[in-house]
Amino acid sequence: MLDKEKWKKNIRAILSLDSHPGHIAAGLAVGVFISFTPFFSLHTVLAIAAAFIFRLNKLTCVTGAWVNTPLTVVPALAASYKLGLVVRGLPPQEFQFKGLQWAHLKSHAVTLMIGTSLLGFAAALVSYALCYWLVVRFRKKDETLAVLTEEMEEVGEELE
Repeated sequence: MLDKEKWKKNIRAILSLDSHPGHIAAGLAVGVFISFTPFFSLHTVLAIAAAFIFRLNKLTCVTGAWVNTPLTVVPALAASYKLGLVVRGLPPQEFQFKGLQWAHLKSHAVTLMIGTSLLGFAAALVSYALCYWLVVRFRKKDETLAVLTEEMEEVGEELE
């Protein structure tokens, strides 16, 4: 069911992309932010659009948009709703919904948008830092990639 070798191969492919570590990490961070939005059927489309608009790494942006899985979406929504209530200064309420379609969630739209934005932003910051660190650490194991990464970090941009 869970092919560890396939996962390792895909992670290696992302970590060894020929791009500045910040560019790779920024794509992932924007995708992670998008994954927390309540627009479930649009996550991939939004990630691709954001990658084109902001000139981010498309692979990492789409990968980040898939972080919030069907297993984690309900707890993330519940936490977002509670955070949104706190920020809005409203009394605690139980989060009840019939489904993940926008028609079922729109009565909680303002609270959810505030909560998902804050949680998504926090998750994006963490994912950026973690991805940047992982890319640099992975590349230090390969001499060619290590030199390229050091040059990119000194210049602050990708090298042609």
